[in-house]
Amino acid sequence: MVNAFQLTWTIPAAEDGMLIRDYLKEKNISKRALTDIKFGGGSILVNDEHATVRLKLRAGDVLKVIFPVEKPSAGMLPEKVDFEIVYEDEWCLVINKPPYLPTIPSREHPGGTLANGLLFYYREKEIAATIHVVNRLDKDTSGLMLVAKHRFAHSLFSSQQKQGGIKRSYFALVEGEVKEKQSTISARIGRKEDSIIERTVRDDGQHAVTHYQVIAYSECNTLISLKLETGRTHQIRVHMAHIGHPLCGDSLYGGSHRFIPRQALHSAELSFFHPFLEQEMNFKIDLPDDFQSVINGKNSC
Repeated sequence: MVNAFQLTWTIPAAEDGMLIRDYLKEKNISKRALTDIKFGGGSILVNDEHATVRLKLRAGDVLKVIFPVEKPSAGMLPEKVDFEIVYEDEWCLVINKPPYLPTIPSREHPGGTLANGLLFYYREKEIAATIHVVNRLDKDTSGLMLVAKHRFAHSLFSSQQKQGGIKRSYFALVEGEVKEKQSTISARIGRKEDSIIERTVRDDGQHAVTHYQVIAYSECNTLISLKLETGRTHQIRVHMAHIGHPLCGDSLYGGSHRFIPRQALHSAELSFFHPFLEQEMNFKIDLPDDFQSVINGKNSC
């Protein structure tokens, strides 16, 4: 039996006499979500009795909101896909995505994606959820991703992300020797003319800021760490190419496949405030093996 997503609160004395709808508004449950609960198969219970949003709560009441069961898109099928779960609770997952794995289906990759693998995992664990990716990674990019298990959880994480509350740092292998050991790139990014995919630095683009620091040098490349102030599409790839050091393997922005067959970008650290546990969450993973091979290998430039 599939278990529906639900939230439970015990009402404190300070909220005695508050209407359910006002209490749930303070918990960031919108009118739209309440309509979905009412007409989509969810329910609101007070002390295990069905209630309407006009009921006044009393101190000590146990309020439970059961959300409608989510149904995945008919076009997305569960598939067995390999990926590592770094952390899991009833609200979210932190995943270490391997390189070469697309996050969601597309015309080029209609199946075999992380989303297909998550649906398979949810089915096996009887989790009533569809796919809610909070920070999507490109196919070639490896590392940490945050995935919400329910639409409501996703809305809270997305709001936090828009406010800059979800912090990420990356490792990248770039071509050549980056001489400035630490710097900030502030250059506006916009869509490149005549391309629906490629971005470029342009005066009329969106504000974009990237901080980087050199970690190590190999014979032909530089390993750097990066932190983003903004989250523009392809931001790291565009900014590093802009200063003359494209990511290794990133042929779209001038990188070569001589050292690594993918764009050499790795999401190494992820931190966020957990809206349900009400605590800071911090995750960190090591460099992937292919990065290590480039750094430790002997290459001819």
